[in-house]
Amino acid sequence: MADVADQALVEVHRGPIRECMHRGHAVIWHADAGLIGAWGDANAHILPRSSAKMVQALPLIESGAADATGLTPGHLALACASHNGAAIHTDRVTRWLADLGLGEEDLRCGPQEPSDVAARDGLICGHTAPDQRHNNCSGKHSGFLTLSRHLGAGPEYIDPNHPVQLAIADAWADVTDEPISGYAIDGCSAPNFAGSLSGCASAMASFAAATPDGGTRQAAMVRLREAMMMHPDLVAGEGRACTRLMRAMGRGAAVKTGAEGVFFAIVPELKIGVALKISDGATRGSEAALAQILANLGVLNPEHEVFAELTHGPIRNRREVETGHYKVAGALAEWRP
Repeated sequence: MADVADQALVEVHRGPIRECMHRGHAVIWHADAGLIGAWGDANAHILPRSSAKMVQALPLIESGAADATGLTPGHLALACASHNGAAIHTDRVTRWLADLGLGEEDLRCGPQEPSDVAARDGLICGHTAPDQRHNNCSGKHSGFLTLSRHLGAGPEYIDPNHPVQLAIADAWADVTDEPISGYAIDGCSAPNFAGSLSGCASAMASFAAATPDGGTRQAAMVRLREAMMMHPDLVAGEGRACTRLMRAMGRGAAVKTGAEGVFFAIVPELKIGVALKISDGATRGSEAALAQILANLGVLNPEHEVFAELTHGPIRNRREVETGHYKVAGALAEWRP
């Protein structure tokens, strides 16, 4: 990202002194009008990381696998999730795998300590190690296994040449309307396909504008965005920005974070998609920038506590003394559609 002209998006202040600046790129895309807002380089190429999970889940529905196995909106929300590893997540993954005649050992995402405090403490008190169901991507991988089973493909579904990943690559290139510029292996061991921010935002706008009777692709997009907004607790978990933002917006938008400062949003009522990347990878920067954009679009109430916390803070020290705050940079804060 160093060779791309990024732009100041979020400031961090300690007392009266600006201590840090998060720079990045952001694109707002309308399904009909195209590019309507941009900061930094709209054509910057990124790895979307977990923000791409809605696209990765498209073949699960389009292939007929979801309906053939009776997947519910809860399953589809989990397929798009980067979850906390709480019981509401791992219990569902366990049942999902069992319904397929599979188990934890069939996952290929690797074990991960849950970020949910109760789940983590339960493992510690029980002298039990976390397993792959606790991985934040275990819902996505359960979807991969469902698709692989439906296709009659082999167990190594994370191989870039496996039919599951080839189907995802085709979907990614199609919805971003651009050739795949490369891929890398994600934290969960699955391929993550790169693309431009404009392509990503355009893809999210396609999700936003999709209608149930618009054909197989659009119907799948509708089911995925609706599942996410219906089950924000499954998409992330308590205390997480994705869950809190979707609850605050009352199904006004589906949002999905990704590692290294990536965040996507789908705004159905406005037929708008958003894609942003914070250059230094800071999550606090991506959360503040996205919350500001959602407020500017009118789908997030700027009086809601989640907006204030994500865009302002305050920042407190370990004695709960207020020591600073965030501030969204003027060019982003002042933009209106």
